Amino acid sequence: MEQRHLGRTGLRVSRIGLGTLTWGRDTDEHDAADLLKTFWEAGGNLVDTADVYGDGEAEYLLGQLMDGLVPRRDLVISTKAGSVPDPNRRVDGSRGHLLSALDASLARLGTDHVDVWHLHSYDPATPLEETLQALDIAVASGRARYAGVADFCGWQLARAATWQLAAPGSRTRLASTQMEYSLLQRGVEREVLPAAVDTGIGLLPSSPLGRGVLTGKYRGDAMPPDSRGASAHLAPFVEPYLDDTASRIVDAVTTAADGLAVTTLQVALAWVRDRPGVTAPVIGARNAQQLTAALSVEALSLPDEICRALDDVSAPVHRYPDHDWSTL
Repeated sequence: MEQRHLGRTGLRVSRIGLGTLTWGRDTDEHDAADLLKTFWEAGGNLVDTADVYGDGEAEYLLGQLMDGLVPRRDLVISTKAGSVPDPNRRVDGSRGHLLSALDASLARLGTDHVDVWHLHSYDPATPLEETLQALDIAVASGRARYAGVADFCGWQLARAATWQLAAPGSRTRLASTQMEYSLLQRGVEREVLPAAVDTGIGLLPSSPLGRGVLTGKYRGDAMPPDSRGASAHLAPFVEPYLDDTASRIVDAVTTAADGLAVTTLQVALAWVRDRPGVTAPVIGARNAQQLTAALSVEALSLPDEICRALDDVSAPVHRYPDHDWSTL
């Protein structure tokens, strides 16, 4: 699998990442082992997890698999910290919490360092300088090799990135940001992606297949019984993308796939993988069969005319101040 630099750093990662959101919950140890082995054998190395996935079980399971199935040195492990199961405070970006969470992650993963450590979300209740100092301490202590953020909006990302760049040598530059990005969700193009490109941060898109909708499995009134849309706890995650707008985009992706003699999954994934500023979409496959289907996109590059057509049909509405007021 082709590799790309993560942002403006020397770290190289596979241009498709493996997500572990459902590990330890919907994905058991046997399926997780098949997923990791399939990914590794295909040349993938970027594996993304978080301390809250499966209440820590995802990290623990990944650590167990690295113990004998796949060599630790062959993987780029990314984890996240900051989200907390507290209805009164969903995010804790305090230095104390973050560093304690990192130590707990390392214990579950069974490793002395993670390759990329992400802040899971912006915490408005904690000074940003304090939150970012946790990244500096983690990297300086060797517990993390690189640092990034997740779910920061445009101004939050730009502020964090420039703060880190203001003191080169003593502060750790941000290597990456994780945000949802697909043909069904192009909101990052408004401010996040321009900020990332300008400050040398690589984008790791989550839900690159529109929460599974871009595979075409929900066309019409279809609702596969084993799909996330039919799952009691994941249905609310899928439902927002089952509207008429999404249906038109899925139809366009299907038309493109038919014309290229490939699958809708391949078209949707190739589109986001090759967008400017994108380093590696993170795929959350449920089993090795789904992952193999996603990894088959490696040989596909979409023709320019197909990309333009998909750009047009999925174009988000960005007006003032994104466009000159005189053109409105």
